[in-house]
Amino acid sequence: MEKIIEVRDIVTSFGSTIIHDKVNLTVEKNNIYGILGESGSGKTLLMKEMIMLLKPTAGEVWVLGHKLSDIRYQDAQSLRHQWGILFQFGALFTSLTVAENIELQLKEYTSISKKMRDIIVKTKISMVGLPSRAGGLYPSALSGGMIKRAALARALAIDPKLLFLDEPTSGLDPIGARNFDALIVELRELLGITVVMITHDLESIYSIVDRFSVLADKHVVAEGSLENVLQSNHPFVERFFKNNYSEKIKMRVDGNV
Repeated sequence: MEKIIEVRDIVTSFGSTIIHDKVNLTVEKNNIYGILGESGSGKTLLMKEMIMLLKPTAGEVWVLGHKLSDIRYQDAQSLRHQWGILFQFGALFTSLTVAENIELQLKEYTSISKKMRDIIVKTKISMVGLPSRAGGLYPSALSGGMIKRAALARALAIDPKLLFLDEPTSGLDPIGARNFDALIVELRELLGITVVMITHDLESIYSIVDRFSVLADKHVVAEGSLENVLQSNHPFVERFFKNNYSEKIKMRVDGNV
């Protein structure tokens, strides 16, 4: 499989505090890849290093074939246009309508006409399962689930190859979370994108993630499919998966769920 992201021997430290100590992982093309970890393990920090919001202390990150440590400014700008980001709480601009939030990137990074921008905005709103009237609403008028979908539409505005999701189902009720999972799978199939998602949601791990890594003790302590990760005897993996969810996981691995 083609490698979309490679993280090699990443060290992240703040003064004497080490968050990551030689972290390694690989994201393959068209995968839905999860990053799971205990609190304080640096999941979001790792994602920030992948999207060039934070520079690691040591090690290398490659994204879409670009080595981030020595990337030229022009290439970095071009690369940023090839990914979309859904932040944990949506991060919509509260003074703009949903349609204006989605249109913002199109106005800033393309020379598309207003008429075409309006068509694209309506398409993205429909694509994420929002009613057409949502385009005229402000974020304050949206439910939690609608905010997630609106933010996802904005992340998809310029047709990215790579989509980053930070806790996409947090704050959603179980039905809303499963519906959002289904939407991510549908978009992956429709658009041919690669998805990287930080998650604590076991149902997402069971149902939509192709491969994932587990961060604990400053390292990736397990990586691969659910079946691969379950072979780890690391205490965090034991606590998170085997002890509390052993029967459900067994059913999933046996193909009964």
